[in-house]
Amino acid sequence: MDIYLKRKRGKILLLLSAIIIGVASLLYTNWLTEKMAREERKKVELWAEATRRFAEPVIESTNEAAVQRLNTSYLTLLQEIAEQNTTIPIIIVDENGDFNTDANINYNESRREQVLKNELEKMKGYSEPIPIVLSHENTLYLYYRESNILRNLRYYPVVQLFVIIIFIIVAYFAFDATQRAEQNQVWVGMSKETAHQLGTPISSLMAWIELLKMQNVDPALIDEFESDTKRLEKITERFSKIGSKPELLATNLVEVLLSTVSYLKTRSSEKVKFEMNFSEGDRVEAPLNAALFSWVVENLCKNAIDAMDNNGKITFSLQENGGNVLIDITDTGKGVPKSQQKTIFQPGFSTKKRGWGLGLSLAKRIIEIYHSGKIFIKWSEAGKGTTFRIILNK
Repeated sequence: MDIYLKRKRGKILLLLSAIIIGVASLLYTNWLTEKMAREERKKVELWAEATRRFAEPVIESTNEAAVQRLNTSYLTLLQEIAEQNTTIPIIIVDENGDFNTDANINYNESRREQVLKNELEKMKGYSEPIPIVLSHENTLYLYYRESNILRNLRYYPVVQLFVIIIFIIVAYFAFDATQRAEQNQVWVGMSKETAHQLGTPISSLMAWIELLKMQNVDPALIDEFESDTKRLEKITERFSKIGSKPELLATNLVEVLLSTVSYLKTRSSEKVKFEMNFSEGDRVEAPLNAALFSWVVENLCKNAIDAMDNNGKITFSLQENGGNVLIDITDTGKGVPKSQQKTIFQPGFSTKKRGWGLGLSLAKRIIEIYHSGKIFIKWSEAGKGTTFRIILNK
């Protein structure tokens, strides 16, 4: 469980880091855009003032040459101020709403009227107009909206946050895929090595059993030895199938469940009761590998027995639903909290002080990868029990 929690915390930390970076960028860019918006407002007001002063009477004096120079410099300065705005869209209208001047708006001359009307509507929603008082009888109104540079700057943090999220998602799935590949290698390597290591002592045990038969040893004792040896052979077979696609044969699920429960009964407390909601004579077939499927049932039952503290009831239900077979295994144990129901199948997850946390992960692998089925917690309630559901294709 500690391994899983560390991995989960690492993923959460990575996601939080991306969110913090994105939010910080968003806040900074918003501050920057507000500052630029104020600067653009000042530019437009200066532009409006320059436009107003163009209409003022020129300077009067007796020295015509000096007046000419001053007027020329004055008008040149106003023109330079007006021409400095190359980015902010501007429209000036008169008191009747007729267009007087526009700047930094692209249009074909044939569509000028329509384009300016559309732009004016946008500008009215952006800010209040700036009045340009030319005289008591003549006032113009200047409308504007933010420049394309400022607009793009507003979108930048959103785009940046989107890119960060995409990067995190890609990194997460890449990390997850790499981790799964490593887990698969560990699964296969461990399973193959276990099967190999068990092979030698099993062969030796079989030879010893044959020797005991020749020594007139109690047949009941020999039967027990043979039973345990066959059990070891089955375990070896299970491990040898991990990592390679097992052969799926049409098998009667009733027989497999009854056989597995029969084995579990001899190795469980008498206080653990097994109940079947189907008859021994029923026949429900599905393509499966009996050895691996039996392993899944054993793992689920062993977890159930631990959850019930060796005192309770395990109920098996079997039904056909269209093209599927549904197997429900219900215990009367402690239940599984909702916060753990999705993570309980993760490798390394365990609520026990002792254990590797591989049983349910292995069960999920066998059902979903090798049998193309599904396994999940159908129902669970604290203090009442849990139902695991397995869905197999018919």
